[in-house]
Amino acid sequence: MSKKKPVLPDYESVTPFLKGQASKIFKEVADNDKVLIVQKQNKPQNVVISYKRYLELKKTGADI
Repeated sequence: MSKKKPVLPDYESVTPFLKGQASKIFKEVADNDKVLIVQKQNKPQNVVISYKRYLELKKTGADI
């Protein structure tokens, strides 16, 4: 039985989202199955994951 390697999240400031870069960031997260923590004033605010990862988490019973 092989386990998946833990995913190390990437971090991004909220600034690129405010500057119209959200589409690019979302595409990168989806294409590379990344976990992205969005920070505001160096404090984590939100987590962005791919839809594929979301479905996997739901399938395993994660309460999200």
